[in-house]
Amino acid sequence: MKSLKKQRRIQIIAVSAVALIVATALIGYAMRDGINYFRAPSQVMETPPGPSEVFRIGGLVEEGSLVRGEGEVIRFAVTDGGATVPVVYQGVLPDLFEEGQGMVGTGTYDGQVFAATEILAKHDESYMPKEVVDALKEQGVYQEPDAQ
Repeated sequence: MKSLKKQRRIQIIAVSAVALIVATALIGYAMRDGINYFRAPSQVMETPPGPSEVFRIGGLVEEGSLVRGEGEVIRFAVTDGGATVPVVYQGVLPDLFEEGQGMVGTGTYDGQVFAATEILAKHDESYMPKEVVDALKEQGVYQEPDAQ
């Protein structure tokens, strides 16, 4: 009788361990495309990512770099003060997107140009994404917004 209880307990622990391993593997598989690492332009230029790696880049839209092409193709450069990365984006830019303002883009870098699939811009005059602020502070370019 005692041995049957012990055997049942071992079976339950073994099944629970297998279920936990399978659940962890399924969660990891589902999230493989959902995790996008943030990089500043300086980091992209120092160690360029692979051409198929999807990541986020952020910084300030460089003054005088915004060029609207034919149709919905837009070209601009993003900088953190230490390096500048050219960006190409096909689509409609957010209403608050403009030169000299903070932005974060998601996409791939082919070694020459960052091809953005999504562009996010600030949502009011004082907001800037935390990753962009940290990258700009590292470069010594960040200026605190005027307190009101």
